[in-house]
Amino acid sequence: MKKITLCLILAALHCLSAAAQNAVIEAVETRAEHFGQVSRQIWENPELGFHETRSSALLRDELKAAGFRITENVAGLPTAFVAEWGSGKPVIGIIGEYDALPGLSQEVLPERKARIEGAPGHGCGHNLFGSASALAAVVVKEQIEKRGLKGTLRFYGTPAEEGGGGKIYMIRAGAFKDADAVLVWHPFDRNQADANPWLANISANIHFEGLAAHAAAAPDAGRSALDAVELTAHAINMLREHVPQETRMHYIITNGGQAANIVPAQAEMKLLVRHPSQKTLESIWERVLNCAQAGALATGTTMRFSIQSAYSNIMHTPALVSLLDRNLREAGGVRYTAEERGFAEAIRRHLPDPSAALALGSESTILPPRTELLSASTDVGDVSQVVPTGHFLAATFPPGTPLHTWMSTAAAGSSLGREGMAVAAKTLALSATELFANPALVAQARSEWEKARGGQEYRSLLPMDKKPPLE
Repeated sequence: MKKITLCLILAALHCLSAAAQNAVIEAVETRAEHFGQVSRQIWENPELGFHETRSSALLRDELKAAGFRITENVAGLPTAFVAEWGSGKPVIGIIGEYDALPGLSQEVLPERKARIEGAPGHGCGHNLFGSASALAAVVVKEQIEKRGLKGTLRFYGTPAEEGGGGKIYMIRAGAFKDADAVLVWHPFDRNQADANPWLANISANIHFEGLAAHAAAAPDAGRSALDAVELTAHAINMLREHVPQETRMHYIITNGGQAANIVPAQAEMKLLVRHPSQKTLESIWERVLNCAQAGALATGTTMRFSIQSAYSNIMHTPALVSLLDRNLREAGGVRYTAEERGFAEAIRRHLPDPSAALALGSESTILPPRTELLSASTDVGDVSQVVPTGHFLAATFPPGTPLHTWMSTAAAGSSLGREGMAVAAKTLALSATELFANPALVAQARSEWEKARGGQEYRSLLPMDKKPPLE
């Protein structure tokens, strides 16, 4: 009774009835084991961005079997697809990801042990991400049918989030142009609706061309491309003191020459620069390029660069933040069994400072919406620039577990990950069903989003002539 009364008082929030909420939650729970197995299949066969052939096919087949219409090869990407059901307005989307990370192969063990040495692994939990989103889509379709609701439900199968920017190419192909709202989640170490901007980023390869020479007999005849890389890196490290503190800059040297007794004629570095404001990022990027040009000038080499990907920051919509926060609380947190708690404790012993992390047990709670900056990037940011987007986090990893580690990979393949995946699916299904049941809430989200945009058009920092690196 209290729940129903609260919903009447907060009519602007358009709550579902208690009976409707229970029906959605029960429908998710009925299918959770099956889709948990789907997530495990994806985890056991990790595939890198733009090559998620088996993973995307597995999710695509599940949705096709549930009655969705499937469009494959969206934007010319072999592993991108859209699964659609229904017709007309509103058009509500749910995003799924399924790409893995290089070098993070790991057994489901609380100690470092690769399943296949050097192979990829799901250190960001995208095996859970795609599976939970597909599960939610199947349940929402069922609710639309049972309740006689109107509109179009879409599942966006999006490849290569890890640096490939698959969603950006899908945006350019028009996949999101008529969507009214999109919901998305991400595996994490906590349960929390998301209102922080994340980081816009630019990823680029910087190549230097010099002159080869015998490093001992004729070094004066050479012009070292490796020296240019090292000077550029040094200049960037000096620059760190003079950029906004939220900035992140990281690089690797992908080519430093072929032999120590040859002055390297060619060298290359891969660089990633981030900031929560895309506009500020552009000015920082100009200064980074100046560092590279200085490295080339000082060494008598030439420099060229190619932007590989560029993500926008997330633009949040308050109505969708509130929607996800409320339904995340309805879904509830994760409750570890004694065995799962032991596994989580063993994982946490590898943290540099467990006392600084969220306490074990916090996975069962729902934290207030996150407004503090999360220093990570996602191409969901670009989606949020073209359609109202709601984003939240679900506890698939033990509290304190960092992403992109063997620890997160182990958790993503375990029952801990699947428990959090079910929480995410419930939250997505409740929220999407509510949007279909309450067109006024969709309109409210659109109005807030338009106001936040301020009339500005979306502009990606990824060059328009950049083709997806399918190779």
